Amino acid sequence: MFGLYHSYLNIDVGAQAADRKTYSQEQARSFLGGKGLGTELLLKQNPPQVDPLTPDNRLIFACGPLSGTRIWGSARYGVFTKSPQTGMYSESYSGGTVAEYMVKTGYDAFVFHGRSESLCWIEVSDTGVHFHPADELAGKDTFATEDWIKDWIQNNRQDADGCGVVVIGPAGENLVSCAVIENDYWRSAGRTGVGAVMGSKNVKAIAFHGRTKKEVADPRAVQEAVKKMTAASKGNPGVKAYKNFGTPMMVDMLNEAKAFPSRYWSQGVSQHWEHINAAAHQEKCEVRASACPKCLMACGKVSTVKEGRHKGLKLEGPEYETIYAFGGLCEVSSIEEIIYLNDLCDRLGLDTITAGNLAGLSIEAARLGRIDSGPEYGDVDGIAQLIRDMAHRKGRGDLLAKGIRAVASEWGVEDIAVHVKGLEPAGYDPRVLKGMGLSYGTSDRGACHLRTTFYKPELAGMMDPEQIEGKAAMLAEWEDRLTIFDTLILCRFYRDLYPWEELSEVIEAVTGEHLETADMRRIAAHVSDGTRRFNIQEGWTPDDDHLPVGLTEKPLPETNATISRQQMQTMLDEYYRERGWNAQGVPRE
Repeated sequence: MFGLYHSYLNIDVGAQAADRKTYSQEQARSFLGGKGLGTELLLKQNPPQVDPLTPDNRLIFACGPLSGTRIWGSARYGVFTKSPQTGMYSESYSGGTVAEYMVKTGYDAFVFHGRSESLCWIEVSDTGVHFHPADELAGKDTFATEDWIKDWIQNNRQDADGCGVVVIGPAGENLVSCAVIENDYWRSAGRTGVGAVMGSKNVKAIAFHGRTKKEVADPRAVQEAVKKMTAASKGNPGVKAYKNFGTPMMVDMLNEAKAFPSRYWSQGVSQHWEHINAAAHQEKCEVRASACPKCLMACGKVSTVKEGRHKGLKLEGPEYETIYAFGGLCEVSSIEEIIYLNDLCDRLGLDTITAGNLAGLSIEAARLGRIDSGPEYGDVDGIAQLIRDMAHRKGRGDLLAKGIRAVASEWGVEDIAVHVKGLEPAGYDPRVLKGMGLSYGTSDRGACHLRTTFYKPELAGMMDPEQIEGKAAMLAEWEDRLTIFDTLILCRFYRDLYPWEELSEVIEAVTGEHLETADMRRIAAHVSDGTRRFNIQEGWTPDDDHLPVGLTEKPLPETNATISRQQMQTMLDEYYRERGWNAQGVPRE
């Protein structure tokens, strides 16, 4: 099977040793790569019930068969582990340049286990693995760390044609449960606490470089697929919208649908949406488009604040999810201040979705008198201090660093805390978008919007958001196709450009394997069954697929929209049947 090396590195951080492992062609055909390979390795190597922050929990970086090829949307890598935030299956993906360098090492995946006695950084290349002391990097932010590693490689590895670097910030070093792994300054493997797992191994950074080249089955067919996609993208309204505005354009759509979570999930409309949307972003900042390698979308927006106390502040973003988390849940009414909070989280190495949710919960808990004090809605400096305290585990921040379930229990706010399996949802209220409720509930990593991106068909009118019966069939098909995306690994924003037929074409061009839609769906089902089995092994119960009472028992005031537990159960029953699982949601042997 072309497009893969059929090998991965097992790296023992404690022993400072590495050895090459191989897997068969038949195994590759069963999972393709990426998420499929990562899931297989977790099931094979992770001890059941392992503590996520102990040496035996594996931290796996993986690429897919399309990584390192010319195929549009393929410059991504995945991270797989057991989450310290949820205690269950963890997957997180990032774009940027790193996947290109991972592929050049000549391996499909890198499995880290053990723990270094002192802080270190690791260099992985096609000629070996080297372990370096990182004492002088202790406590440094993500930007400074990445700069330091890249400078070292440039000065000490003259034969290296550049490098890709993944890093953690102070939050990862301090084992904050929502710590991220970052690369290229602003790209993040951003959810489920993968940065804390990296920190638990005493690894501050990993650099990848090499000169190995991947073989594809049919270079001419790859070239034709690239040309076809280029032509298809011209004039495509979705591509045009991403290129012009990026994800901030979603603020207007969700606010109009009355599904923009605001005031910590108590409202579906923001009163200040015009100050935090794409238009405000374009007005208040100098904005230029930025793209990952092998990308024609250029959805990234490098923004420089024009005026005010943050004049000159520059970052790529903010993304819609960061705007919703701080601008919606915390009612920060200025795009410039959201950029400031975004930058703070990036440098400290924190997930902005979870940070905004925990800040919003803190505000609401104080407002309801469940805790003595806290910032108020819109209090940017108070929210910023909470973020710093969380990253450094100071005062109340130490509790926030443990995650929303610990916070809810300690403060007695289980009735308002919004999460599924310990992971907070993204900015799509399931009381309006019922399919997103099912997506949040069934996602293997907790309340994830990317597992199905089902907000797209509901907002676009492909399916009535209010529909309950029959919704699971369409959602399962979307999930299967996007699971194939994650085995390859492809960017989610190409979902409209790669329907089943185009996926089949690029898979055959790169790997040489001819797969019909039914074949791809069988592979996707195999991967989904694997993630479910992993979660069952770690203690999953059917109740973990339900939404919290903070959503099911509290209608939105603007529309009286609700999603009841019974509605969720109806959709779950149908979903389990679509998956071929039993009535309790357990895959059949």
